[in-house]
Amino acid sequence: MLKEFRDFAMKGNVVDLAIGVIIGAAFGKIVESMVGDIIMPIISLPGSVDFTNMYIVLKGTVAAGTSLAEAKKQAVVLGWGNFVTLAINFIIVAFALFWVVKTMNRIKKEEPKAPPAPPEPTAEEKLLTEIRDLLKK
Repeated sequence: MLKEFRDFAMKGNVVDLAIGVIIGAAFGKIVESMVGDIIMPIISLPGSVDFTNMYIVLKGTVAAGTSLAEAKKQAVVLGWGNFVTLAINFIIVAFALFWVVKTMNRIKKEEPKAPPAPPEPTAEEKLLTEIRDLLKK
């Protein structure tokens, strides 16, 4: 059973999947940083908006300017700001992966295959070719 498991785990697809998951996690952290540290500050420049603390009070009362974490303790709130941030993350990841796949497809573009060599002529065909060549002379 251990041998079967080892054979399964060492198959190319399983190893490729594991590498993809690890790279995906690292890529996710990069995108999260890019959104949180670069894109969101640029978006919030005109109105100094922090999307992570945006919410709507559904039931109860919350003082203005209260953070989302504190507002959740005081009332029932709909925290839409975090959703907006995650949606922006998704769009950036999808766009980046689109360009990665597009680049990989361009790199992998297969060269056109050479046409197969014509089959070796049979004895009859060789004889007919010789007769044709003699008649031409």
